[in-house]
Amino acid sequence: MLGRKMEEGDWNFVYCNAKQIPDIGWSNLSIDISYNGLGVEHKMLCIRRGSSIKDVCGTSLMHPAATRSIRIPEGESNPNIVSRAVLLQYGDLIRERSRKVAEKSSNGKADMRTGWLLWKELLDEFLYFEEPMIPPDPEQFYAEWNLNPSKGSRKATRSLWIYESKTNAKKYSVTTTAGAKIQPYFNVPSPRDTNLYYFKVQGKVIDDNLVEVWITRSTARFLENRIGNLSTEEISNRILKYIPNKLEKGKNSYIQASDLAVPICISLQAYQHLKSLVKYISDEQLIQNFAQNI
Repeated sequence: MLGRKMEEGDWNFVYCNAKQIPDIGWSNLSIDISYNGLGVEHKMLCIRRGSSIKDVCGTSLMHPAATRSIRIPEGESNPNIVSRAVLLQYGDLIRERSRKVAEKSSNGKADMRTGWLLWKELLDEFLYFEEPMIPPDPEQFYAEWNLNPSKGSRKATRSLWIYESKTNAKKYSVTTTAGAKIQPYFNVPSPRDTNLYYFKVQGKVIDDNLVEVWITRSTARFLENRIGNLSTEEISNRILKYIPNKLEKGKNSYIQASDLAVPICISLQAYQHLKSLVKYISDEQLIQNFAQNI
């Protein structure tokens, strides 16, 4: 993606193509996926810490916003009353979305899910899993106010922490200033969970001395025109001989979703050599710059 921020629409495109269902386009006003009774709301979270994205497996994380379609009761100080009002609104939102999905289902039923996509900042590793989207029962939760005192120019803030009564686990944090929103906590499955999908899509070492690199079709065609073919030996040899005095920065082409990626393989030595020449953004950027400057 050459440095462009990853958006929900990018993942929706991948998801729909993988499941071979129509891509209806992303909108923050409606559910992301609705097809013949399947309803999926995708939530994305960038993981910046750690050496591998699998480090977060088995932990609980917070998403910054499940929805902003809630209102906090004015003047109410009892946290449990506020919690009940918020969870009822959230439940109504889920039920309304379920109704719309069921209307387009062949059997009149809706299979509602939340899809969690965790991604590393360099877009090299991803985790994805789904869980049932169920309206919360307000009677199964209790709440406490959390006060953050003012600090310097920063004003004091107050948020509502909502806990599950049965487990005492924090399930939601609700902001009350600068726009009310529900921030859900969710559990990342263990690496052995069969419902967890792990993707490594950049610099994937497939044996002791071979790296699989995914590039767009347009870049693959351009590279093939420049060097004659896309064989592992040809590309690797060209890269290892590619030692410019000053690397010219090629003009990056921002890619459309329709420009699907294709894999090429190069030697591990050639891949490491190419990464040493430029500030790494993505494998696509590496190969684009190489193809433009050879």
